[in-house]
Amino acid sequence: MAFVDQMKKVDHAVESILVAVKTAGLKIAARTLRAWCVPAGPANGRAARAVSDALVEDAVRALAFATNAAGQRALAPEGIYGRRKMLALIRRTRVPEAGFGAVDRDIRSLSLLAS
Repeated sequence: MAFVDQMKKVDHAVESILVAVKTAGLKIAARTLRAWCVPAGPANGRAARAVSDALVEDAVRALAFATNAAGQRALAPEGIYGRRKMLALIRRTRVPEAGFGAVDRDIRSLSLLAS
């Protein structure tokens, strides 16, 4: 990996690095080499959609279910909201960048809609 880092510092392209690595007798795919060279981001390799869907699902779950006096989770009045109303509520209170598709998927996955 140190060799690859040295070559990248000198502005060699991935393909030229692969040629040098192949002459040394190693077989590495270009896609693998590019994946190694990409620095780890804040999502640790997770897709942006998966991260945003998780945030939206947490928001839907928190708004749709409430804890009653006995300490049990029960459906809150917001739990019967439709997709558009739930989206507006989530954007207003929890996740301003929430998308309609994410809210729709999460409402269906939590079985909050009849159809």
